[in-house]
Amino acid sequence: MRWSHTALNCNDVDVTAEFYCRWFGFARAATFPVGDSKILFLRKGDVYLELFQAGDGAPGGDGPTAAGTLRHIALQTDDIDEALAGMGPQAQVSLGPLCFDDFIPGWRTVWVKDPDGTVVEITQGFKDQTSEGGADAE
Repeated sequence: MRWSHTALNCNDVDVTAEFYCRWFGFARAATFPVGDSKILFLRKGDVYLELFQAGDGAPGGDGPTAAGTLRHIALQTDDIDEALAGMGPQAQVSLGPLCFDDFIPGWRTVWVKDPDGTVVEITQGFKDQTSEGGADAE
């Protein structure tokens, strides 16, 4: 298991992306359309931020949706099924496992809750849309 990303809810995904890119040296790594919105990944070295358009604040299987809140933390594995089997009954699944190949090729994910209710995503990840991890391919 290795660190994957932290997901943030934003009032404006592009404004938040600009903030992290300008002031903290992140670059756009990938953008994926989701309904009328998008998910935007920023990268700096091995660190990723996943930016979501904020929702109405209602909790979901992948974490809360209110602006300014941490949606979930994510760890990456090579095999979600093996990770879940290893956790046994302590794997309190809140959503998934789901396959996102239709809009994020190569990504399979399950969300579980830690003992305090924090949502932890276990993911098989995705590939950056550029070899440099820079400008996204919109």
